[in-house]
Amino acid sequence: MPDSSITKKALAAALKRLMADRPLPKISVGDICEACSMNRKSFYYHFKDKYDLVNWIFYTEFVERLLDASVQDSASFLTSVCEYFYANRAFYVNALEQTGQNSFSDYFAEMMSPVILTHYTDVVDDDDAHDFYTTFYTDAFLCAIKRWLRDGSMTPERFVSLIIRATGHKNN
Repeated sequence: MPDSSITKKALAAALKRLMADRPLPKISVGDICEACSMNRKSFYYHFKDKYDLVNWIFYTEFVERLLDASVQDSASFLTSVCEYFYANRAFYVNALEQTGQNSFSDYFAEMMSPVILTHYTDVVDDDDAHDFYTTFYTDAFLCAIKRWLRDGSMTPERFVSLIIRATGHKNN
């Protein structure tokens, strides 16, 4: 397994370097492989496409770390998300711009929905409308984070404080 991890990390690093200079649709699997001196067979052994690689990067760099950290409250959770995205802004501005099948935006929303439901149960107190509120807050957060990352002028802490105020959420 160590070789698998090394290969995946090399492909991820190559994609992140490439996405600093050009949009994801303009990057091919061949470009990624060339950037890290690997062949396409190696890429497809580990990932089904470049969107799968983008999702893997997010999962391994952020989600796994967040699961290990056992974040206690909503503000800490949102701050963790926003600090990570801000530190990797060039990559995620690019990744979040992509829509459609296998897009990172859809993957991010899928990953965030259960977390938002968990952290915002006091706001989402109508049992019959959990799905509606979870989707609403997930979509709102996704749209807000895209805009915030593109603008880049606000600190993660300030962005989180505004989100918490906008949702009427009390820190627990």
